[in-house]
Formats: sequence, structure tokens, C-alpha cells
Amino acid sequence: MAKTVVPEQRRRRRRPTRGGTVLSEQLIIDTALRLLREHGSTGLSARRLGLALDCDPSALYRYFHGMDELTLAIGDALIGQALDGWSATGDGRADLRAIGLRIHAAYVAHPQAALLTASRVTGRAHELAADEAIIGVLRAGGFPLTATVRIYHAFIDQTLAFAALDAGALALPRSARRADEDIWESTYARLPAGDYPRIAEAAPRLAHEMVRSAYPSALDMLLDGAFLAALGATASSAGATGERQ
Repeated sequence: MAKTVVPEQRRRRRRPTRGGTVLSEQLIIDTALRLLREHGSTGLSARRLGLALDCDPSALYRYFHGMDELTLAIGDALIGQALDGWSATGDGRADLRAIGLRIHAAYVAHPQAALLTASRVTGRAHELAADEAIIGVLRAGGFPLTATVRIYHAFIDQTLAFAALDAGALALPRSARRADEDIWESTYARLPAGDYPRIAEAAPRLAHEMVRSAYPSALDMLLDGAFLAALGATASSAGATGERQ
């Protein structure tokens, strides 16, 4: 039988923990993010959280059914950080670009948490707010509902996929990450042009480009394609209307 989760307004302990801490959902999430940053995914457990918060691990279940629900709350918190301060300007392409870059940045700022949560669907408040904002921008821009859903799907999956990819690199030990980056100059830049003419031609640019995230470029390609297609559809519709008149 599932544990009963106490409603938010009734979760706060009547007295502080041994260390003088008053528990809250946000404090648990913030502490979990710190443990992930310091110890990686293996460092996140009810026992470790209890030690960090100076409370019995069972106290955590007043706030979350279990560690998986906490994982979802962490993912939702990252989206909340991304949305903080964002507001629509009326420029649909610029607004979507800003949302995408904000979500990506929020995840890669917490690489270990990103690896745990980027593939999850939380259904929580911040995720719903982000989805409402993205779909709202597209609908306000005149996209039909079917196109809106397709673009939203590509947009959010691309954003989270790059967040997971880039977080994976950032979560590597510094020496491993540096070794991977050095291969573009130690190996690719030294390949014989006779055997690898196209790589040799591109090598200097590859060494510069491949150590950075491709997400901004990929995001621009997605948005350019979506908005150019919308313009083309509008022009075709206008042309067809003119022909009928």
C-alpha cells in the first residue's frame, strides 16, 4: 500500500530537526541537488539526505512517496529555474529561442541532476507552465494545432536531448573530458589529407566547433525551419485565395 503524502501546508515539522533545520519540500530538493553535484547519482539516497538534513530518513516520506518522486521534483525544479524571469515578448521565434536556451542552461548547470531527469516527464507545476508557454507562443504565432504539436514535440525533445548530451560530458571527470576534447587536435587535425581529405579540410574548424555545445545552432535550425515553413504556408494560402478571386 502506498504511503500517504501529507498535504503541503501540513508537511512542515512542528519542531526543528536536531540541527535546528525546519524541513520543507524546497529544502529537500536543494539539498538533493547539492548531493548530486558533490557525489553524483550514487550519492542521492534517503540515508544520505537524512544525514545532510540531520533528520531521520523516514521524515522525507512526509514530502515525497519515494526517491523517484523526489527525482521528478528535482527535474521540475530545474524547469522552474529556467522559467524564472521569462515572459513572452510577442516575437514568437525569439520567445521560443529564449525558452530553449534557458531550459538547456538550467540543466547543464546541474549535470548530474540533468542525467537523472532529462528523460523524465514530471507532470508537475513548472513543467506544465513551460509546456503551456511553448504551445501558447506557437498558437499565438498562427501555427495550426497539428503543426504546433509537432514543433513542440521536436523543440522540447531536442532541448532535453542536448541537455542530457552536454550534461553527460560535463559530468565526466575533468581529465576524461579534457582528453576527449584534445582528440580533435591530437588526432583529427593530424590525419593525412590523402586518406581523409574532407576531415583534413575541416579539421581546424572542427577543433574549434566540436568542443562547444551544438544546441544553439540546432535550435536555430529547428526554429528557422518551422517559421520559414509557416511563412511558405501563409504565402501559398494567400496565393490560392488570390487565384480564386
